[in-house]
Amino acid sequence: MPESFLQTPHRRWNALKREWVLVSPHRTQRPWQGQTEDTVKPAVLKYDPTCYLCPGNTRAGGHVTPKYPGTFVFENDFAALKDDVAPASFDDGAGLLRASTERGVCRVLCFDPRHDLTLATMSVPAIRNVVDMWTGQVQELGAREEIAYVEVFENRGAMMGASNPHPHGQIWATEHIPNEPALELASQKDYFAQHGSPLLIDYLAKELSEGERIIAENETWVALVPFWAVWPFETMLVPRAAVSGLPALTEAQRDGLAAILKTVTAGYNQVFDTPFPYSMGFHGAPTDGEDHPEWVMHAHFFPPLLRSATVRKFMVGFELLGSPQRDITPESAAETLRQAVKKAGV
Repeated sequence: MPESFLQTPHRRWNALKREWVLVSPHRTQRPWQGQTEDTVKPAVLKYDPTCYLCPGNTRAGGHVTPKYPGTFVFENDFAALKDDVAPASFDDGAGLLRASTERGVCRVLCFDPRHDLTLATMSVPAIRNVVDMWTGQVQELGAREEIAYVEVFENRGAMMGASNPHPHGQIWATEHIPNEPALELASQKDYFAQHGSPLLIDYLAKELSEGERIIAENETWVALVPFWAVWPFETMLVPRAAVSGLPALTEAQRDGLAAILKTVTAGYNQVFDTPFPYSMGFHGAPTDGEDHPEWVMHAHFFPPLLRSATVRKFMVGFELLGSPQRDITPESAAETLRQAVKKAGV
């Protein structure tokens, strides 16, 4: 990145979604008199009798969570999707008012029976068990004829809407490809058709050659702040070798994924010396029955914290009405995260 850009307002092209991002480095000096958040305190109880995800407790919907020893997955008691919806559609004829039913499945995956753990504090072997469970869920749900996409994600922390601090994530399987993966599918298809190679593999090669946005890496995975990142400390995990989704990962790639998840999340906690909130999710190839040589699976981390543990980034004003915007540069954020990872020592 040319040095002159690092202090000058400019826009960057997001090649994965094909949209522009406004970067305003000079705004990092502006005073803050807006909303501040309470400092997050980590859970301290290994078992919480009031937590519906702790083993043996009754959930809000009346079901009892069994005394599971490792990971545990169940159908969401208050699912956003149902798999028994009769197909129907509506169109006003002009394409202005359109609707169609959407079938799907929503599940919850408990990462560990201990209430006080997170991906940042779990062992790498325990995270590897979670990776294996994610993989099995994508295989099972993606094999269904009516399912075109399986989204694996985690909302970490109350600031990101997590209703329970117990270590857990979700799996949503949908009849159609959701908006964000659909945008990435179109750009990756076009790039592959034009260049004969996957977009994210070529992009990763450029990032590795420059190095300024790399946070951490191991033999199979690289963690970086995307050149086009919107959120202040947004990161992306990319495999070194082209692989379409979780079910296609080798044993070594699963081990590497577990390790880099530990590295990134533990590093996040060191940035402001607080449990870091985020939304994280995997974008794998659609499960629509088609071949997807263009697709390289990856994970996005979107943390909301901006300049301290109590000041968050809001997507408002120009971001909603114009285009995404950020203050600190991705290069500056990457340096902060590199130092945090070193401090975490994992």
